[in-house]
Amino acid sequence: MSIDSKDDNVFKALAHPRRRLMLDCLKDGPLTTGAMCERFDDMDRCTVMQHLKVLEEADLVVAQREGRERWNHLNSLPIKQIHDRWISEYASHAMSILDRLKLDLEG
Repeated sequence: MSIDSKDDNVFKALAHPRRRLMLDCLKDGPLTTGAMCERFDDMDRCTVMQHLKVLEEADLVVAQREGRERWNHLNSLPIKQIHDRWISEYASHAMSILDRLKLDLEG
């Protein structure tokens, strides 16, 4: 899988507000799929599982089976890679423009 298609999967996963909420739930530690279903009780189990599958395909969630339970762990590395590749690069460009504007206004 190319880097661009990996990025596409991460952007696709992050595009949905429910999936972002699911990632927020996993920030404090792993949760079982059952616990995720309880937190999102307005969705049926199948829908929660579909969202988790998209998150897994983007490598944002790593599932681990322990007996009958499936534990979902947050993997924040793809988000950091998106930040490093896209956000920080554009933010530094914007900051240099603001610095130039400040110098022009002061000068």
